Amino acid sequence: MTLDLGVLISGRGSNLQAILDAIAAGKLDARVRLVISNRPGAPGLRRAEEAGAPTAVISHKDHPDRASFDAALVTALQQAGVTWVVLAGFMRIVTSVLLDAFPGRVINIHPSLLPAFPGVSAQGQALAHGVRITGCTVHLVDAGTDTGPILAQAAVPVLPDDTEERLSARILAREHELLVHVLSAIAAEKFAVRPSATPSGPSRVELVGVPSALGVVVDD
Repeated sequence: MTLDLGVLISGRGSNLQAILDAIAAGKLDARVRLVISNRPGAPGLRRAEEAGAPTAVISHKDHPDRASFDAALVTALQQAGVTWVVLAGFMRIVTSVLLDAFPGRVINIHPSLLPAFPGVSAQGQALAHGVRITGCTVHLVDAGTDTGPILAQAAVPVLPDDTEERLSARILAREHELLVHVLSAIAAEKFAVRPSATPSGPSRVELVGVPSALGVVVDD
């Protein structure tokens, strides 16, 4: 199936670019229906415009609270015909207003092997803890901070002379690959998201053909 994507960004938009490039190359069956930045002048907006993708700026500063900001996002996304939402370097915590509008269809990319090092500066956290392997995770978004069901992960070694900047750059390269990998799997209907038995519980991810697994680890 063709995915109708809404991509939320706050900065340079390199993961957005990976999506746009994969679509242009015929590697991803998707359309970017709308790119929204909460920051005017975000470099990612220019990337979207150059690819012919519609853009909008909805500043969180123009709204009194997170719920009203998310309501504005939902209105714009729904009007654009979006069915899947991708948080690609979106530096805002989303609320139930957005999650309920797109149940089980909000995806985030995070620069660590979750559940390790959630939140901000995950690469710095990895260095501070002295781990030898870190990476990135694509997961469904829930009400917690980087706690949603994991869809796929990619490992990245931590080198002895790594700085946060060097490690971040290597992880970012894997993020681009992994995000496209997951979106392609969604388009190919390789897994389904099923609601939990209780309304307050997390979503349960069922992978077609691998019903006992909770995610796919990609480490090539």
